[in-house]
Amino acid sequence: MSVKHSLLALLERGPAYGYQLRSAFESATGNTWPLNIGQVYTTLNRLERDQLVEALPENDSGQRPYRITASGRRHLAGWFASPVQAADRPRDELTIKLALAVTTPGVDVADVIQRQRTATLRLLQEYTRLKAAEEQPELAWRLVLESMIFRAEAEIRWLDHTEAVVARTVRPEPRPFPQHADETETQALQEKR
Repeated sequence: MSVKHSLLALLERGPAYGYQLRSAFESATGNTWPLNIGQVYTTLNRLERDQLVEALPENDSGQRPYRITASGRRHLAGWFASPVQAADRPRDELTIKLALAVTTPGVDVADVIQRQRTATLRLLQEYTRLKAAEEQPELAWRLVLESMIFRAEAEIRWLDHTEAVVARTVRPEPRPFPQHADETETQALQEKR
């Protein structure tokens, strides 16, 4: 998630100070991703340093609002125009966990998959309940919620697929690591020196 771009997008609405920006962000995302106020102000300071926002004089309450600059608007437009790349996303812990589970002796992979499926189904039920409870949700919250529903559904489908692949694949026992470096490793180490 890009806090920088989120704050720039929120400042397109008009000048705001840190607590207003945090509140607007959390409202737009249905409080799904809490935003630390320290992170908001640190990011605002960087944005000001990079001339993407400018600080305005303090108001009567002692709060300093910020507003987006022309440079900030161009930067934001570029962000909206650029697709999110898979490399921009954090590593998928579940994929890594299952990849290691199938190669780690003594791990019941079917049990790992089933536990994850159960947890994801519960989450999907909670998201569906939240969606049904809202008669006319704000559009931003609706998009966030529906994204989470689709991701949970996709994860369940992927877990079903993974379970079937694991069940029909004969897996060789993982070999232990050699006690001594092999010839290739030894040559690579010598070349580094």
